[in-house]
Formats: sequence, structure tokens, C-alpha cells
Amino acid sequence: MKTLLASILLVFPLLVEGQKPQAAPSAEPAKSVPEEGIPVTNQLVISKCGACHTKDEKGNMLRISWERATPEGWEEAIKRMVRLRGVKLTPDEARSVLKYLATYHGLAPEEAKPIMYYAEHRVQDETNIPNDNVRGACANCHVLARPLAWRRSAEDWKDLANLHIALYPQADDAFRLGIYAGGGGGGEEAHHAEPGAPLPVDIALAYLSKTAPLQTPEWAAWRSRMRAPKLTGRWVVSAYVPGRGKFYGDMEVEASNGTDDEFTTRTKLTSIKDGSTITRTGHSLVYAGYAWRGRSKGTLAANAAPNDLGSDVREVMWVSPDQSTAEGRWFWGEYQEFGFDVKMTRASADPTLIGVDHTLLKAGTQGTHVKLIGESFPAQVVPGDVDFGTGVTVKRIVSHTPTEVVAEVDVAADAVSGKRDVAFRRSVLQSSIAVYDRIDYIAVTPDSALAHLGSDKHPKGYQQFEAVAYQRGADGKPHTADDVELGPIDVNWSVEEFYSTYGDDDREFVGSLSNTGLFNPAADGPNPQRKFSRNNYGDVWVVATAKNEKDKDGRPLAGKSYLVVTVPTYIKWDQPEVGQ
Repeated sequence: MKTLLASILLVFPLLVEGQKPQAAPSAEPAKSVPEEGIPVTNQLVISKCGACHTKDEKGNMLRISWERATPEGWEEAIKRMVRLRGVKLTPDEARSVLKYLATYHGLAPEEAKPIMYYAEHRVQDETNIPNDNVRGACANCHVLARPLAWRRSAEDWKDLANLHIALYPQADDAFRLGIYAGGGGGGEEAHHAEPGAPLPVDIALAYLSKTAPLQTPEWAAWRSRMRAPKLTGRWVVSAYVPGRGKFYGDMEVEASNGTDDEFTTRTKLTSIKDGSTITRTGHSLVYAGYAWRGRSKGTLAANAAPNDLGSDVREVMWVSPDQSTAEGRWFWGEYQEFGFDVKMTRASADPTLIGVDHTLLKAGTQGTHVKLIGESFPAQVVPGDVDFGTGVTVKRIVSHTPTEVVAEVDVAADAVSGKRDVAFRRSVLQSSIAVYDRIDYIAVTPDSALAHLGSDKHPKGYQQFEAVAYQRGADGKPHTADDVELGPIDVNWSVEEFYSTYGDDDREFVGSLSNTGLFNPAADGPNPQRKFSRNNYGDVWVVATAKNEKDKDGRPLAGKSYLVVTVPTYIKWDQPEVGQ
């Protein structure tokens, strides 16, 4: 007992003085070396941000030097600083700060491409969420692509978690309870079933620190080879608009404002389906040598519909590192329902394929005329110039111009089903046409969807549907990985009741469906024609019935999608001004 008391008395003065008892050298934890930051060299950024983001002797600025992000990420951060921290910036200064940060503290092309769907405002099921803890800590409130649009040091990822707790009261529950936050799945009792288990936030931070670190081989390589975007000249363009089909044409790109990263554009597109044309003019800026962000506008028709192709659009594209191609999405709408899926290639004197007017060819058919759309086709074209792969024979060239070639093809009865490349000499369109021997089923995309009622104060949320034909794969089962996607087909559209209660009547009130698969939701507000004057919300089936294809029993093939029509998004939590 005396020995124990003596030990306590010996240690107590050390603790009072803030000192720790000496441990054996082997017990000392290894000190972590701070990560190297990215020095900030732009004087405008230093002057506008330096009051809070202090600078060290290496030129590193607090937080900023340990972060990289997409243009959208930095834009959001700048606007948050203006709103919450009182930073004063003119529009020109804000653009200059954004241009510098998105270029010299940006992402490499290889880092940005997997998450382009976020910048393109696509609705996409994320299959890259590694576990439920990451889902609960990060993806309950926003898509996982949002944090993956940043690259941070391990310490900065921790700072981001602390910022969430400071700004969003619900974040602390999500970080501690993950998928259980909000009472789903068992709450705190379920989480604490294993007292020694790491918190969801710790698992999420470990994942983000490993998956999206500040320093990467891709960024190191891109920093050394990044160059100004030399994009002026003529580009050939192919585009696809859900519900409207394929378009092709060209874009003239010219330098703008005396800089090497801003451009004006003039685009003309022609519909393969009906020959109608679209003309657009725009302005774009390319960050980090590859990240195209622009706006363009066409000519709106009188009393234009919400899906009018002359609407003003935001352009988000990924330019290949060799600056020979670009791809992305041009979109518009309050909920970004409408858009062009765009691919661009530099025009050249060599023959270049842009598209074909068919999406599928049936085995055993003969004499089908297929139109190839392109650039710089030669004065003499022979069947050997065109190739659809094994089992498809080009019998003759029906006609040709510098921009179109019409080929007559025969498809063998035993031709292998699947997507085919189409080639004209050395120019190849990958997986651009499908060969099939039967259509087994129709899938309506999206297979489940959400639309929003609207009013004068609150915009409607529309939904565009498409009917896509499929042939079953070798396993004979529908909706499996080996099924062959044959492309969109002609269908009749209708709405059917989804019976969830007795006397359900949602179909009569939720909205209307056009013959191109566009759902137009009804007006918001109490409806005296409904029982209890309910709002026009509800759930229905959207049904596509094939015009020319039948099943084995002789009935028209049909597919359906589940649609929920709900109230408007009355409050936009996610900084709506960022979308302006």
C-alpha cells in the first residue's frame, strides 16, 4: 500500500505541470509528417483569401493548398465564402479566382471522368458506394460524386466533417449512426451493439482519404503535361436527345476575349428522324485544359414547350487530353430533365463517320438501306469501303455525297446478335448498330421515376421516358447482363392506374403523357374535383406498347415504368444560385 501511495505522489506533480511520465522509446507513437500542399501563386487569390487563409513560408495557404476540385466545387466554395464570410468580389474577380483554382487546384482528366455525371446533372444510380457506413455518412444527403469531386489531404477531409457538423445539425447523427440516423434500421441501439466498432464517419473518412487523396499520380502527370486548350476550328458533332432521336452536324469554335481558354461557338444540328435543323450560338470556358463549361442558346418557338430544343442550355463536356474529341451533356430545365448527349470530333480531310440512321438490323433481312452520316466522304465510294462486321454484307452503294452514304445491306440468317461497329475505311463508330433475330421484351427507361407538380411559383418537374428493345442472352432470362440492347423502338404511350388503395383514381389527375414519352405533370394545389380536394399527386404506370413487334402469342410487346408524381421542391437546399 505504501509503495502504491508513493507511486501516485511521484507521478502527481508531473501531471499537474502538464507533463507525462516517460515511456519506453518503443512505446512512442510515430509522428505523422504533414502532407505537402500546393502553393498558391495567384496574387488575386492571395489578396482576397489571405485574411483568413494564412500563407506559410512555402506559399501554402490554409485549407486552399490542401484541396483540389472541379469547377463546380470551387464555384460553390467561392459563393459560400461570399455569403458566410463576407468576401467582397466583383463578377470579374470571381471569374478570375475560379479560373485559377479550377485549373491549378483542379482535377486531372482521369480523375474527373468517372464523376462527370454529377456535373452533367444526370440522374444515375451510384454503384460505387463501397458500404452502408459510407452511404449513411455521405450519400444520405447528396450523391457520393459530390465529395469525390474534391481531392483533399487526410486532415482536410477531417476538417470537412467538422464543417458539416457546424453547418448542418443533422450531420452529427449521420456521422455517428450512419444508415441508422433518423430512426431507420434501429437507431443508436443498433449502432452501439458493437461498442468497439468505428463510427461511420471514421469509416467514410478512411475511404475518402484513400480514394480521393490530395496527391495522386494522375494529378502529378497532368500538372506536367497540361497545356492551353487549342480548340479553335471546325468540329463534327453527334447528339442524342431522349424522345427525339439522333442529330448530327458541326460546330465552329473561335477564340474569345483575347484569352487562350475562352471560346465562342456556332452549332448547327440536323435530325436524322425528320430532317429538322437546330442552330445554336454560345460561349464556353475550358478549365485545366479539358473541362468545358459553357452556355448556348437557339431560337425558341412561339409558346415554346418546356422541352423545346431551342432552349438555353448549360454545356458540360470532357475534352480528351489530346484535344481531338469531346463528350458530355447540354441540359436545361429546373430539374435538368432535358438534354443533348453530345460527342464531338475535330473535322479533318479524312472521311469521318458521325452516325447511322438505323439502330438495329434483323437477321435474315435483305435489301435494307442504311444511311451513314459523316464528313469528307470521297468522290468514289465502293461497297468495300463500308463494313458492318461478320454476317452483314454490303451489296451496293445506293447513293453518296460528301456527307451521306446510303448502303444496301443483307443480313445473314445466322448473323451473331449483338452490338456492331460500323466502319467507313479507317473511321469507326463503336457499338452503333445492333443485329438481332427477335425482340424478347421492352424496357421503359427510367424503370422508376419521379415527377413534380408545379404552379406559377414553383416549377414543374417533368419526366422523359423511352422504350428500349432487348433480345435475351444465352441464359434465356430477361433483364440479365448478357441481354442485347437493341435501342429505342416505336411505341404508343399510355398511363395506367397503379392500384394502391380502393377506388384509386390517380391516373385522372396526375398529368398527361405525350406521344414522344414526355410526362407533363398537373398543376399544384388543392383540386376540388378530387375527393377531399386533394392535391394532384399520385402514382401510376407509364406503359409503352410496341407498334410493330409482338410476343410469341401474337400480342403487342409492352413495357412499363413506375412513376410517382409528387409536390414541388418547395425549398432548394443545395445552393440554387450555383446553377445559375
